[in-house]
Amino acid sequence: MSKTSIFSSQAPPAIGPYSQAVLTGHLLFLSGQIGMDPTGQGLVEGGVLPQARQIFSNIKAIMKEAGAGLEQIVKVTVFLKRMDDFPVVNEEYKKHFSPPYPARSTVAVVELPLSADIEIEAVAVI
Repeated sequence: MSKTSIFSSQAPPAIGPYSQAVLTGHLLFLSGQIGMDPTGQGLVEGGVLPQARQIFSNIKAIMKEAGAGLEQIVKVTVFLKRMDDFPVVNEEYKKHFSPPYPARSTVAVVELPLSADIEIEAVAVI
């Protein structure tokens, strides 16, 4: 099995020993993204909505680096600190995906890296 690490300078660098994304065959696995500014200035301020917007910007940048777009994402996992944010995230999510929507799981968690309110990971076929 061969695998290629994907890195976009338009998305924040990994904050640990992992790749932004890994391509193996036709599958692209995107690591969980939090609402970090790509310039390394930390999390965007303002809570779950601005963080979600930044996450989608980061995901788009990584997908572009892999020569792909959001329409090629087939599975998304959303991690929320508060399930009360589910409706807000759904509204933002609909701005970035069209039917047929990717399969998705949403999970409430106790804590996320850098005390983020949301983290999103994805799998794409390219």
